[in-house]
Amino acid sequence: VEPPQGFFRDDTALNGIRLLCNKQGIVTSSEGLWGEWLPAKDCGRTARIVSFRLRVEQPRGLRDDTAANDAEFACSDGTVLEGGGGTRGSWGNWSGSCLPGLGVCGLRTLVEAPQRSRDDTGLNSAVPFCCA
Repeated sequence: VEPPQGFFRDDTALNGIRLLCNKQGIVTSSEGLWGEWLPAKDCGRTARIVSFRLRVEQPRGLRDDTAANDAEFACSDGTVLEGGGGTRGSWGNWSGSCLPGLGVCGLRTLVEAPQRSRDDTGLNSAVPFCCA
């Protein structure tokens, strides 16, 4: 996540999503160039991520756009993990939930390439994949 850059600088907000799989493997989405990884959060030893949603800012015309700002993840035990990203935009719907016994094990993401002197947004969309 890139923190707010101030009034005259370009903000991108959410630039990537990383999943830690049973603390043994890592799945990382495509990544924008800006920001830092926030501390990891987990569902607990026996639960899995089964759904997520993004906070997305709609296009603002000539004003600074950020697209995806934050993410929340639903665990199979009912816990919701808050991403800790930006506050611009509004929450979208939760993704479809993985079937019982399955969890999110991958992501397909849409990340905008750097726009040089134009407005950058970073991560724009994500679709989860479920597996055992």
